[in-house]
Amino acid sequence: MPRTALLVSAALLAAALPLSSASAADDPAPTPVDRFEGEVPFAAQPAEGLFTWGGDSDDPPALRLAARSDAPEGAKVLAGTYDISGYGGFTHDYAADAPAHDWSAHKGIRFWWDGQDNGRKIAFEIKDGGANGEASELWTTSFTDDFTGWKQIEIPFTDFVYRTDYQLVGGIDHVLGLTQMWGYALTLPVGVRGEFAMDDVELYGRADQSLRASVTTDSAVHPVREGGTATVKVTLATTGSAPVDDPVTVHYETATTGTATPGKDYTPVSGTLTFPAGTASGATRTITVPTLKDRSAETAETIPLMLTVTGAKPPAETPQIVIDAHGLPYLDAKLPVKKRVADLLSRMSLAEKVGQMTQAERGAVGEGADVTAYDLGSLLSGGGSTPTPNTPAAWATMIDAFQLRARATRLQIPLIYGVDAVHGHNNLAGATIMPHNIGLGATRNPQLAERTGAVTASEVRATGIPWDFAPCLCVSRDERWGRSYESFGEDPALVQSMETIIQGLQGAPNGRDLKDDDKVLATAKHFVGDGGTEYGSSTTGTYTIDQGVTKVTRQQLEAVHLAPYRTAVDRGIGTVMPSYSSLDILGDGQGPVRMHARGDMINGVLKGRMGFDGFVISDWNAIDQPPGDYPAHVRTAVDAGVDMMMVPYGYKDFSATLADEVGAGRVSQQRIDDAVSRILTQKFRLGLFEHPYADTTGASRIGSAAHRAVARQAAAESQVLLKNAHGVLPLRKNQKVYVAGSNADDLGNQTGGWTITWQGASGTHTQGTTILDAMRKDGDVTYSKDASAPTAGYDVGVVVVGETPYAEGVGDVGNGHDLQLSAADKAAVDKVCAAMRCAVLIVSGRPQLIGDRLGRIDALVASWLPGTEGDGVADVLYGKRPFTGQLPVTWPRSEAQLPINVGDASYDPQFPYGWGLTTGTKVPSGGAATLKALGGAAAAAERAGADAAGRVLVTKARLIVQEKVGQGITAAIAKPFADADHLSLTGRYGAAVQKLTEAYRAG
Repeated sequence: MPRTALLVSAALLAAALPLSSASAADDPAPTPVDRFEGEVPFAAQPAEGLFTWGGDSDDPPALRLAARSDAPEGAKVLAGTYDISGYGGFTHDYAADAPAHDWSAHKGIRFWWDGQDNGRKIAFEIKDGGANGEASELWTTSFTDDFTGWKQIEIPFTDFVYRTDYQLVGGIDHVLGLTQMWGYALTLPVGVRGEFAMDDVELYGRADQSLRASVTTDSAVHPVREGGTATVKVTLATTGSAPVDDPVTVHYETATTGTATPGKDYTPVSGTLTFPAGTASGATRTITVPTLKDRSAETAETIPLMLTVTGAKPPAETPQIVIDAHGLPYLDAKLPVKKRVADLLSRMSLAEKVGQMTQAERGAVGEGADVTAYDLGSLLSGGGSTPTPNTPAAWATMIDAFQLRARATRLQIPLIYGVDAVHGHNNLAGATIMPHNIGLGATRNPQLAERTGAVTASEVRATGIPWDFAPCLCVSRDERWGRSYESFGEDPALVQSMETIIQGLQGAPNGRDLKDDDKVLATAKHFVGDGGTEYGSSTTGTYTIDQGVTKVTRQQLEAVHLAPYRTAVDRGIGTVMPSYSSLDILGDGQGPVRMHARGDMINGVLKGRMGFDGFVISDWNAIDQPPGDYPAHVRTAVDAGVDMMMVPYGYKDFSATLADEVGAGRVSQQRIDDAVSRILTQKFRLGLFEHPYADTTGASRIGSAAHRAVARQAAAESQVLLKNAHGVLPLRKNQKVYVAGSNADDLGNQTGGWTITWQGASGTHTQGTTILDAMRKDGDVTYSKDASAPTAGYDVGVVVVGETPYAEGVGDVGNGHDLQLSAADKAAVDKVCAAMRCAVLIVSGRPQLIGDRLGRIDALVASWLPGTEGDGVADVLYGKRPFTGQLPVTWPRSEAQLPINVGDASYDPQFPYGWGLTTGTKVPSGGAATLKALGGAAAAAERAGADAAGRVLVTKARLIVQEKVGQGITAAIAKPFADADHLSLTGRYGAAVQKLTEAYRAG
């Protein structure tokens, strides 16, 4: 169809559709972008063409070019179907390997959309500037599908805003330049199965100067002490830094719509700033507003500064000058925290209290205006939710900007910002990434765990974040669970011993160190029983075990799952997070009940019996899981004892609903006051009222050599030597070493999930040293990932295999995962181990089934997920440090054995809990006689309370047993061997040696 005919067709359609807008007579002709007649290929990134994307394999929509007789342009349209549970949509990237497009002459972009009248918003995004479509700034807006049939959607470029929740690369200039455009994308509705069609994407209208010139202020909020003078900087910015062609004027005037009184609280000002034609981008003018001092104590007062801009785009918000609150008791740092809390609580409205109980995701609040509008008490970054660029300075700047928004509230209660720093500051590129908890459990070194917590706290606080959603105190009872690596182990005694990490994070149990610039508030999670869920009990999506049901007797609940929380409360843990899972206490008649609804456990056991005085924070949208409507969800969770709700994108609904429930008398004011008092107490302890902004003095230590040395030691001590025939390990420097396997040279696989993004990813996405890199520093190494290189002429092979990253239920066995090595890994093991003496390292979050190959492997190492410091792994491989790690979980022979744990009546694993050979300690001689002597000495140490000596004696006995048993591990050996490690962890050293003696005799 000729272009003239197309325009006639479009005109006829426009006449039939009253919501379409016509171009002005002097506008340039529309510029086609996409006609969808077949000129644009379907492709995959990075390429030029149309491609789909989504949160998982089911989320990307299906696209096709469909012939339609009613097509607004040409004969075909772009059509598709979708059924999205997470997120999904499609993109057209163009100019992939050619100059970018210049859209700067046009007013906006428009297209035809075949409405389905589903009332859903559809995000429309454009890619501006940068090197290419994958290295550009993302600008977004949306339209609503609330009509039926074809409609032309017109979007002026002035409607697009810079995305604050997600950017692929670092910020370029935060100005929509339009001179280097790389494509557009549409994000389709979630939770509804649908279809769509669109056609004729084109640029329309004539641009004016306001599209390339904008006026900004240095901040949306300008706090000032009473009697001081506020200074507001006004800046002119232009695309490409070109001077303006026409004058830009800014008329300013203090408005009387704020809470401050003119003439009493401030001196009103007004005037006009002028940026003449030819003014360069970046030019700045200043507005000053004097405030007046009186003698009364007051809450904060606001003065809006109204700006009227001609010739450029005005600021997105009206700047607010805020006269700081002053003279009130809660602001007096010399008063006891309890008195400060009581005073502040007495001044708060219901809306302000509800705001303190509300936590939103940073990506949901954009630039942060809703922090002020909803009196929000907290923000968080979910996994992978980072500022752009992802640097320490950008984190601090972002969080300070959010804190500034809290200064515009009446009481100026600071935000508490939280992150999941579960193995180091893992959202931050360049941070020190520790081994995951399962590796720390393998170290059996509580002092080292505390040091890892201290490093994490230092790096987190240096970016302005005072709160860490860690540690996970789950007792992992089934390695099919996708979160099993977040556990220190399967034995509650081991988990309790490693809770020294709480002191590393928080400092002293009484909270006196929380205000320091290297400490953070810690979170014990997930209360209670998350590690005990039954396989197949989950009802969340395709999960098989995560968020399922834990069925236990009350005695099992107390001994296994509650025990770590008693320790955490004794250690002064500041916050506790309930589990997504359900708890079914056998015999209590309730059946499975979601933990966020279990007031008997949160109010009764945690807060009541255990005396927990911190606050309870919900998990991500977890209040939506109990039965009932939304008001019932809110009411149930609050009444159960949850004090703050993590409602990342639903904070508006939550705050309105909770206020309604209180107003109707269905939630008591007393319960609200209790929750808010707990939250405010921790904010005062953290020193946030005196120092709300980031203290970046420790930023230079992020990823420092000293911090990485701690991670390196943790990686080394986490390595568990399961087998070492023929003395293959340690390696010698003069040996020629053949290295193979998928995980030898992959930092992403080595760090696992919860690294930079929620699920983690293979490849290099942060700074660190792979195991291969580290080995090359120590020896003569040849690398062939798939073992395809010739294997002749080598002294020994090292094959590094295992898992790729995952997190939470996405990693559940049965949800696209199993406990088997990949076919490529098996092939690499088989080839190398057939050609030479070999050591196999398993980099994984849980045991892998290796029994069918164990006879052909000389040395086997459980490397877990060692973090960024591969040097720690090389240290033990080359003998710089001895192997000292012990299994924190039982290593099964087959998946059919699962769940299998220390203490089970039937226990016949491949390797028992607590197993771990050493390369650095001479095994005591004397056999049974030596064991007898060790038993007597251990019993004496136990009576004397000499824990260090008792542990040394048990270790000597363990080494004697391991040397005798070798690989001949039977059930008769494994059960007392595993029981001995549990007994040792509980301080019963004499009984532990007796159990080891039993294992020795069985061997």
